[in-house]
Amino acid sequence: MGDILGIHHVTAICGPAQENLDFYVGVLGLRLVKLTVNFDDPSAYHLYYGDAVGSPGTILTFFPYPEGHPGRPGAGQASTVHLSVPYGSVPFWIDRFTAHEIDFDRPQTIDGAERLRFRAPDGLQLELVARRCHAAAVYWEGSPVPKQNAIGRIECVTLVERKLGSTKSLLEDQLGYRPVGQTNGKQAFHLGDGGPESVLYVKEDPTGPSGRQGRGGIHHIAFRIANGEAQVDSRLELVKAGLNVSAVMDRKYFRSIYFREPGGVLFEIATDPPGFAVDEAPDSLGHSLKLPPQYELFRGRIERTLPSLRLPTFLI
Repeated sequence: MGDILGIHHVTAICGPAQENLDFYVGVLGLRLVKLTVNFDDPSAYHLYYGDAVGSPGTILTFFPYPEGHPGRPGAGQASTVHLSVPYGSVPFWIDRFTAHEIDFDRPQTIDGAERLRFRAPDGLQLELVARRCHAAAVYWEGSPVPKQNAIGRIECVTLVERKLGSTKSLLEDQLGYRPVGQTNGKQAFHLGDGGPESVLYVKEDPTGPSGRQGRGGIHHIAFRIANGEAQVDSRLELVKAGLNVSAVMDRKYFRSIYFREPGGVLFEIATDPPGFAVDEAPDSLGHSLKLPPQYELFRGRIERTLPSLRLPTFLI
């Protein structure tokens, strides 16, 4: 099977697009690297945030459906995105969240890492993880967050499962993860040395509620793969393992395949190339609405349908 390189991106469903943009750019200091639409539903935006150049492993993406029902964390869902920040930066973030009235928990130190759990305005569960071995992303000079405190790469993602067994087998046998013991009551799985974007946590919850996708919930997790050839190899191996895998889909900035792991979480395998600079210059990422070729003919109608969106002045 083609080698999985780590987490490529995490996609969630959110509330109003403006609220989402104000939070991830204005509060968290991420860069809006792509303003486009949901390729399967062009009546909704698809917002991509990441580091200065949109590096795989830094990307959080969102489908805004403000009138949709709220999501519910539970079995068969990814529940939490953990983001790497520099060691010693947690006090800065506590002050920042307090100033912006962001809901957060008391900080904890677990396995040598300072951890600060918080919630986005739509309820999405997030956590900052500060380790001495923090792997910084490419800093965006337009960020309102100073470089010494800036969010880096995706540290890991937590899944919630009724039973660990079949999910564990998939992670080990098809995706190349290995179990490395418990972290705060969750089974940890590592790729390679277990650095940022190479860790998954799996929480086993046999009696809790089932998860439900919706506003404030994670839609899917995408894993990185080097190129299309490796992706095709991976797809063949997943099909041989009995999984129902989609055809390869062209998402313009990467190619993707999708499948549900045995516990129900939607997984994607996405190629690193061609990247977010394929249709706009690196210094202009996120400045204007980009559409896939099949929707260009309908640009006027799509632009009239989408809610107005005010870009932060430092992006214009």
